[in-house]
Amino acid sequence: MTLKVLSVASEAVPLVKTGGLADVVGALPAALASHDVEVTTLLPGFPAVMKSIRKGRKIAEFESLLGEPARVVSARLDDGRKLLVLDAPAYFTREGGPYGDGSGADWNDNWRRFAALGNAAARLAGVGGKKGKFDLVHAHDWQAAMAPVYLRFGGHPVPSVLTIHNMAFQGYFGAEVFPRLGLPDSAWTMQGVEFHGGVGMLKGGMVCADAITTVSPTYAREIHTPAFGMGLDGVIRARTNLVQGILNGIDTAEWNPETDQHLAAHFSPQKLGKRKANKSAVEKAFGLETGDGPLFIVVSRLTWQKGIDVLLEVIDHLVGLGGRLALLGSGEPELEQGLKEAAERHPGKVGLKFAYDEPLSHLMQGGGDAILVPSRFEPCGLTQLYGLAYGCIPVVARTGGLADTVIDANPAAMAEKSATGVVFAQASYDELALAISRTIRLFDDPPAWRRLQRCAMRADFGWSASAAQYAGLYRRLVEAAKWA
Repeated sequence: MTLKVLSVASEAVPLVKTGGLADVVGALPAALASHDVEVTTLLPGFPAVMKSIRKGRKIAEFESLLGEPARVVSARLDDGRKLLVLDAPAYFTREGGPYGDGSGADWNDNWRRFAALGNAAARLAGVGGKKGKFDLVHAHDWQAAMAPVYLRFGGHPVPSVLTIHNMAFQGYFGAEVFPRLGLPDSAWTMQGVEFHGGVGMLKGGMVCADAITTVSPTYAREIHTPAFGMGLDGVIRARTNLVQGILNGIDTAEWNPETDQHLAAHFSPQKLGKRKANKSAVEKAFGLETGDGPLFIVVSRLTWQKGIDVLLEVIDHLVGLGGRLALLGSGEPELEQGLKEAAERHPGKVGLKFAYDEPLSHLMQGGGDAILVPSRFEPCGLTQLYGLAYGCIPVVARTGGLADTVIDANPAAMAEKSATGVVFAQASYDELALAISRTIRLFDDPPAWRRLQRCAMRADFGWSASAAQYAGLYRRLVEAAKWA
């Protein structure tokens, strides 16, 4: 039997992206198709999304969706993916980013914008409509977490899954918004959206969903603890039997060094020498001098979570050992300033681009020798998976999905030809500096380095196993709902 799943999220490639969430939401439909699961993705009608569905067809209309008119438009992307778009101009037609204005400040009505998204999802799944009823709703992160809440308190007998991509972002708002959410008074409890006297959207989804998944097995264990649970570890422990870690994969058609249109030269594990053309292109793009030492890359949001402050501390060490650094990303102003100062200290050795640039990120993976991921916590991480696929050796902290996807190049793993990267204990100066030193020693042994690159590129970083886990979870929930 084909399962019909409504996937609800605030972003998905290629339409709108601010981070790895978009990659995952964009890749899941194709990955699940081979498991007889038909996924339709519901997205907010941001301007970029609306431009892509000029031939869309209206399938539902709401005179008042939390106080504003809205409609749902059905369309297909060029690759055949089924799309539903919540066209609500009052909520989504505005200049700036998906979550905030051009200055970086969050939109002050985000509570209503994303509650409306969850409300629409529940109504679509609960009443069916021209497209037919959905068997299950899969909500992603706090922006979609109200979908399970509206399903539960709206009396819709449709099971739901909530995937937590990052527990740090919770959608917490003041108590004054609750009366405007269209929920019954019974939702203002610990078994609803109430959380420390306010409205917790992620928390509400966690207590109302029929299953909770995270994007790696290690992160699923970590969020049971106060150190990683961000105040919600108690909720996780209370529902521990419903929590499962399913590792993210990557789109191996989009991220393929043998066909990637963004590379200066294509290559494979057997033709690693061709990576040199990409390395030269990265050096040119970042104004870096050529050299015999390794080219380290960073593609990241520039935040405390990502350990960028620790990276700042070790840049002098990295350059002193003969390494160079190319960094792409944007984030906290003080971190950007610190990086600018490092680049000024090391002209030609440290290159920076404070931007989001998808084509350049592909080129960097294809030309960099190693990618640094010194995160303090990392639910899954995708850049290290891209690094594996492109032979750009991941140098990662042992946390979350980084721990699940990279095998340290210790002597035993190197001898067994199973090593795929360099793993260090935690984001600290000593640990990261030592990891960089280890990486450079490996790089200085060309046969060992090529062996490490080939092992990395042969790792399983696709969606096959994870899609099977999602499909199995969906079917168990749908079957259980029949007997409820």
